[in-house]
Amino acid sequence: MLGPAVLGLSLWALLHLGTGAPLCLSQQLRMKGDYVLGGLFPLSEAGEAGLSSRTRPSSPVCTRFSSNGLLWALAMKMAVEEINNRSDLLPGLRLGYDLFDTCSEPVVAMKPSLMFLAKADSRDIAAYCNYTQYQPRVLAVIGPHSSELAVVTGKFFGFFLMPQVSYGASMELLSARETFPSFFRTVPSDRVQLTAAVELLQEFGWNWVAALGSDDEYGRQGLGIFSTLATARGICIAHEGLVPLPRADGPLLGRVQDVLHQVNQSSVQVVLLFATPRAAHALFSYSISSKLSSKVWVATEAWLTSDLVMGLPGMAQVGTVLGFLQRGAQLHKFSQYVKTHLALAADPAFCAALGEREQGLEEDVVGPRCPQCDCITLQNVSAGLNHHQTFSVYAAVYSVAQALHNTLQCNASGCLMQDPVKPWQLLENMYNLTFHAGGLTLRFNSNGNVDVEYDLKLWVWQGPVPELHDVGRFNGSLWTDSLKIRWHTSNNQKPVSQCSRQCQEGQVRRVKGFHSCCYDCVDCKAGSYRKSPDDLACSFCNQDEWSPERSTRCFRRRLRFLAWGEPAVLLLLLLLSLVLGLVLAALGLFIRHRDSPLVQASGGPLACFGLVCLGLVCLSVLLFPGQPSPALCLAQQPSSHLPLTGCLSTLILQAAEIFVESELPLSWADRLSGCLRGPWAWLVVLLAMLVEAALCAWYLVAFPPEVVTDWHMLPTEALVHCRTRSWVSFGLVHATNATLAFLCFLGTFLVQSRPGRYNRARGLTFAMLAYFITWVSFVPLLANVQVVLRPAVQMGALLLCVLGILAAFHLPRCYLLVRQPELNNPEFILGRGPGDARGRNDGDTGNRET
Repeated sequence: MLGPAVLGLSLWALLHLGTGAPLCLSQQLRMKGDYVLGGLFPLSEAGEAGLSSRTRPSSPVCTRFSSNGLLWALAMKMAVEEINNRSDLLPGLRLGYDLFDTCSEPVVAMKPSLMFLAKADSRDIAAYCNYTQYQPRVLAVIGPHSSELAVVTGKFFGFFLMPQVSYGASMELLSARETFPSFFRTVPSDRVQLTAAVELLQEFGWNWVAALGSDDEYGRQGLGIFSTLATARGICIAHEGLVPLPRADGPLLGRVQDVLHQVNQSSVQVVLLFATPRAAHALFSYSISSKLSSKVWVATEAWLTSDLVMGLPGMAQVGTVLGFLQRGAQLHKFSQYVKTHLALAADPAFCAALGEREQGLEEDVVGPRCPQCDCITLQNVSAGLNHHQTFSVYAAVYSVAQALHNTLQCNASGCLMQDPVKPWQLLENMYNLTFHAGGLTLRFNSNGNVDVEYDLKLWVWQGPVPELHDVGRFNGSLWTDSLKIRWHTSNNQKPVSQCSRQCQEGQVRRVKGFHSCCYDCVDCKAGSYRKSPDDLACSFCNQDEWSPERSTRCFRRRLRFLAWGEPAVLLLLLLLSLVLGLVLAALGLFIRHRDSPLVQASGGPLACFGLVCLGLVCLSVLLFPGQPSPALCLAQQPSSHLPLTGCLSTLILQAAEIFVESELPLSWADRLSGCLRGPWAWLVVLLAMLVEAALCAWYLVAFPPEVVTDWHMLPTEALVHCRTRSWVSFGLVHATNATLAFLCFLGTFLVQSRPGRYNRARGLTFAMLAYFITWVSFVPLLANVQVVLRPAVQMGALLLCVLGILAAFHLPRCYLLVRQPELNNPEFILGRGPGDARGRNDGDTGNRET
């Protein structure tokens, strides 16, 4: 706690910071303690010429000052001083620190790394077979800030199992425990950041992007991870290139030009730049000078807050810059801490006392720690006071302190372990360590990483340097506030970066070339559909489903059959009512006049039986409408053809009797006529029906009709119908009736009728003609009509056949019974009056009627 005197001195020193007097800030970068922590910070940067012209193993000249590096060093200094003033963490012990400049170069970072591993109070590193008892100058190392340096130092410190906690190195390679056994970091790995970047691209529908990385291990590995993640999410990389690191050699400009030329050629509007600040600076310098078109730049944490890039003149012209920054706790005391120590660095008395107290052996080896730090003002560092990585440095110090606290078995009264802790002993307590820093609880996982949230930042230009505005966050899933984003496009419209337009509903992508994001949109045909917008092929519907063209779903097929309510069925039922009514009327008349000569001449009981059979044929058509079932399919043909056979068998007896009476001598006619009546006639009917029944039984056993569901006949419905397995057997079922009708027709067509008597042959002839006309028309009609209408065709054929027989044979007789009963006598009907015998003997000279 600073007293009033010190505060007054600090105020006086602050007033003199701008006078240009040298500070002693560089002398505050070391402090002795019971355990010393090493620190690697980018306090300056090397010039390009100094690195390229290096021909001897001497240190390069680091001239360019880095304000962020100094602030990070001060954050470590503040954390150590806080810990030393606490009684609950490492009680009775005092931590020290030894902070060095890395110059952002591995060559420079190796010298202090060697110094850290030297023996305490020495500059020598001894060679031993076993370093278990070796006690180096520092217990652990905080830093470095970049992955490029961490890869080099991590392997070096890993050999000695010295804990190293980086506050900025995010390369995924550093998570490999076999290669970097002692490496930890208080920032997530690049995989987390790149996962967030991929979700950002998906959020805004950008699937056609360019990916650039710095030409070093950091950039190459980052591009590899991004390529894998992007491909898995359906994002296409139109161009992938490496940006060379700045050097003094000539080819650099040409290589940068090539990279940007290829990006512009690919017509992408979004570029992911995974690069170090110096590579990003080189890329944007040429982009600004060449006045290339503005784009959306997805930045990585490495250059998003780099003052080297943000302060580049003309940077506002490059477009929209979005990137993710680690979210940490706010260090509210840090700003005042920096001001106070800058003020103390301007106090000559403080500097003199500090120089006597903190003398070291390394200045003559590594040179002045940060000569530029002694020539700064508060204005030089004020912009970075709230830098996001400051907390990462702060947390790194607390992680080592907590691990040391656990190793020494400390409690509120003191520490139980008195022996000096070796680095490898401390390392054992670093694995899966949980620690507290700035009010947050953090934990190292098995790979030495911590899980923290990211803020989505947007560059907003309100001066020479952009401000970072929060427009979203990522904590495993992405959330964005799109209304806060100011795009570089006209009317603030979100840029579109797609190789092909989005396909419409019911269209799938047909990829063109090598990129899945470049495609033509193809309509899904009927019977197929698009399952998801990313489909490359249409999915076919199940057989019980259907879909129209350009559909996104399938619909259940409705069962289709000849339903009772269809117009065709209603018309046929109306016809059925008419025909059945005529049959019943004729049957009633025949029964009423059963003893009359007309009914007796028509067969008497056989005629009534024939009418009953016709009625059964009419009723059989009721088996055809409705949803088919196995029983209905089996019953349809026998129920219609057996009664028809019964009817035709009675008619052929009539035809045979007429033929015998008309064409044979009287002696033969009387003998045969007796056989065509009575029991023998019923035997003929029975034999005919038995033959038909046998054919039907054979048909049902050998080729039984079956209920089938045809999924392909109709576009939107499933056709359910009775399938005829054999058309030959189907025709044989009709053979008996066709034979009976043909014989009946022959028996009556050539019969000679005498004048003055009833012509019974004519009615039979026309009845058989109606039968043949009906069934001959039935065959081509059945073959060509739609399957769903075939039952209706069979219904119509049966009803017309019955109607034809009725109209030609039975209804004329009914007319005589009703309208001309006086002709219902034996003389007119049977021809038994005077002259009958003569007429029979002289039939050859009589008139002939057909």
